[in-house]
Amino acid sequence: MNGTVNAWQCIGCGKIEAPQTCVGVCESRKVVLVYAEEHLAVVGRLQAANTDMAALLKQFATIMPREGGWESSYRAMQEKAKKVLATHGG
Repeated sequence: MNGTVNAWQCIGCGKIEAPQTCVGVCESRKVVLVYAEEHLAVVGRLQAANTDMAALLKQFATIMPREGGWESSYRAMQEKAKKVLATHGG
């Protein structure tokens, strides 16, 4: 299921009801739900992490160290990777 569903939630027990007309054949099933705001926040963090990781990977794939400079390039990439991981809780 994609998108969102507008529903009512009881402030006491947490029961959720969607505004649908029951035709008498309903069957209750356990479902796991998250609040849309929480979902959107996680999606935003994942997109930011993906952007940072893609930039790091692009840099790694396209940069060619100068003769004898592979170690300093490697160390610099390690530091950038550590910063990206620290920023995104890795």
